[in-house]
Amino acid sequence: MENVIRSIDPGSPLEKRAAVGDRLLSINGKRILDVLDYKFYAYDRDLHLLLARPDGTEYRLHVHKPEGGDLGLDFESYLMDRPRSCANNCVFCFIDQLPKGMRPTMYFKDDDARLSFLLGNYITLTNLSPREIDRIISLHVSPVNVSVHTMNPELRVRMLRNPRAGESIRTMKRLAEAGIVMNCQIVCCPGLNDGEELDYSMRELSALYPAVHSVSIVPVGLTRYREGLYPLRPFTPEHAAYTIDQVTAFGDRCVKELGSRIFFCGDELYLKAGRELPPDEFYEEYTQLENGIGMLRLLETEFRSALRLSDDPGPLRCSIATGLAAAPWLQMLMDRAMAQYPELKVRVYPIINDFFGHQITVAGLITGRDLIAQLQGKELGERLLISQNMLRRQERDFLDDTTLAQAEERLGVPIVPVESDGFALWDAVCGLAPEPSVPHLPEESPEYYIYNQ
Repeated sequence: MENVIRSIDPGSPLEKRAAVGDRLLSINGKRILDVLDYKFYAYDRDLHLLLARPDGTEYRLHVHKPEGGDLGLDFESYLMDRPRSCANNCVFCFIDQLPKGMRPTMYFKDDDARLSFLLGNYITLTNLSPREIDRIISLHVSPVNVSVHTMNPELRVRMLRNPRAGESIRTMKRLAEAGIVMNCQIVCCPGLNDGEELDYSMRELSALYPAVHSVSIVPVGLTRYREGLYPLRPFTPEHAAYTIDQVTAFGDRCVKELGSRIFFCGDELYLKAGRELPPDEFYEEYTQLENGIGMLRLLETEFRSALRLSDDPGPLRCSIATGLAAAPWLQMLMDRAMAQYPELKVRVYPIINDFFGHQITVAGLITGRDLIAQLQGKELGERLLISQNMLRRQERDFLDDTTLAQAEERLGVPIVPVESDGFALWDAVCGLAPEPSVPHLPEESPEYYIYNQ
């Protein structure tokens, strides 16, 4: 019974009125099936709750609280329901490319609309029942992050390898008509959904603006564990440059006709093509930072501001470990800082991804064993800075289960996880970084963030 109360926050409206072990059945006559129901129906000031004790005895409570105030209930399951797994078998699925022997949660494929709303996950919409679609509309669950990949129904069926995948395009149009905002992504696979197919998808998605608020175009990630999988090929620098020009030209038209660019290429495509990243204003609201859209540009802007506001940190020595893609960018930032403060010494170490394969160049997929193997014996200074995205759980371990403490012991230096924020990066360089905030992920929650790297 997933709606069993696990704890009640001190000072909350139900602290002394409900009890741990009780079940929440309904709010204002609305049955509570999961966390979306709970958050939506508990928003109002006046609430009539129906609960049940462990012996099945039901009782009612009336609660008056500030509008939007939290009832303070935590449940046995984060979702108050089981997480919904993916019904697809996508040709580009990252989880299918994982090596054997990793912890079981790494192989869970989630495709849960509730996690899209609550945690920003991207979903394909293929496993939504008519009731779930109706509920998203009636509760006005917005925004929803949608993995589109293509607006061609037949191609979507082939790419997702799900006979129902094409139906989700009609679902998107229905959500748009209901005013549900969607942030979308296209995992671009050379030879499948690029070129003319990408043009078609952009035309169809732009027709749904403003409901389709933004669309990211990110390159497919390919590990070395692809034996027996669909034959995909990586982006070349030339193909990355072509795709950037294609998406930018279409976005320019959208700016003129609709007032928004809508379509943005991931930073990784610019790095692959050897292109300069666009200026700040290009990214408008930076809607898809967590999907790698404009992250490096904003990082540079913030870092430069931090330098302008900073005092001389003195003779500090530290190092930074990052992926191959971002290493030149971070080196440029550190060179600027060291030119301004000559006593500062920062070494940037690009880490080759031997664990997943050399096609994987992003920082978030660096493992502890690669970090240790490639940095042992190197000059690391007083501390080693890494992206917080390398750590996957509240316990602060890497994807390969190497813990932060183990890496520190092997390298003989404190390791400081840093958020993707230019001010936080400069603070970390100066030794002023606060204790990093690792988001709480309940033990039963799927490790949804793997797919979004």
